[in-house]
This record gives sequence, structure tokens and C-alpha cells, in this order.
Amino acid sequence: MSMLNNITNYAADYFPMLLRKDNPKFVTETGKPVYGIVAEFDETPKVFKAAQKVRDAGYSKWDLHSPFPIHDIEKAMGFKPTKLPLMAGGAAIVGVTIAVLLQWGTSAYLYPTVVQGKPFEAWQPFVPIMFELGVLLTAFMCLFGMLALNGLPRWHHPLFTHDRFARVSNDRFFIVIEACDPSFEPTKVKKLLEEAGGQHITLVADSD
Repeated sequence: MSMLNNITNYAADYFPMLLRKDNPKFVTETGKPVYGIVAEFDETPKVFKAAQKVRDAGYSKWDLHSPFPIHDIEKAMGFKPTKLPLMAGGAAIVGVTIAVLLQWGTSAYLYPTVVQGKPFEAWQPFVPIMFELGVLLTAFMCLFGMLALNGLPRWHHPLFTHDRFARVSNDRFFIVIEACDPSFEPTKVKKLLEEAGGQHITLVADSD
């Protein structure tokens, strides 16, 4: 049930006119849902060590924003291997299967036709279409799967309402711990980010 709720909440960001998120666990003084708590860092080593602290604290719904790539930051954040290769492999298998069934069913059952004296179920002529359809579905899965796993496209993000976040494209680093994290508790999160060296720690409201 929790997985279904997560999927529904995720899809609600894309289709707010069709789906509604669950009632927020935390709200601001104005009644808006809390998106999370963001902390600012001014140096790469500081944000790197802070990421390790957040990872070791057991949080799973959080992110780090940087103006440039940071070497080994995925290890500091505790990233797991992406599921995209498995998704692409599954799409390839589906594509090849569809190609085989389509050609075999058509040539052997729907419209059996003798071609150069070959058996109706000969598989050799099927190979080019098997290859093409397998590659096609794999390419689509890589593209749209990557976008979905990264939460894109998204035309607006709650962090855009945080004035200081604009410096993430220049000279500042930010760590945000989201309110949807099972371990999220504003007081504890703020204390953790303070101990990690974060500055201008701010509670950010959701765009809803």
C-alpha cells in the first residue's frame, strides 16, 4: 500500500489536475505543505562531509545540489546502482518477443505463404525485425526511463521559491532533506544540518 501511495504522490507532481497527494505530515504556519529543509554550504569539502553525515544518519529522501560535478559524491550520498540497465534490458526482451510473435504468427498462422520453399516458421528471416524492434524499445526506455527516474520534465520545483537557491548555479552548494522521508522531523533535521556545517538553514514550503 505504501508503494502505491508513493507512486501516486510521485505522479501527482506531473498531473496535479488528476491526482492529489496524501495529506502532508508537516505544514507551515500558513498551512502550506512542507517540502523539506535546505542548508547552504560554501565549500566543496564541507558539503562532501555533510553528505556523508546525512547518509550515515539514515535519510533516504534527500538531495545535494552543486554548480559543478563533485568527484565521488555518489559514494558520499550512498547512491545505489541505477535500475535503468535492467529496465533497458527488459524493454529489449519485450521488443524481440513482440517481433517474433508478430512475424511468426503472421507467416505461420494468419497468412501462411510459401516464400522460396522455406518453412512457414523459419526464424532466420525474422532476425532483422527482431534486432530493429529490440533496439527501438530499448532506446525509448533509456530516454523516458531516465527522465522518469530523474523526475523530469518538471517545470517548477519548490526549491525555486528559496531565494538563496539561485546561487546554486554560481558558487554555493545545497543539501535538502525532504519531508516525505520516513525519518524526517524538523528539529532533528535542523540540528543535523547545523552540526554538518550548514548555513542559512531554511524550511521550504511545497508549491501546492
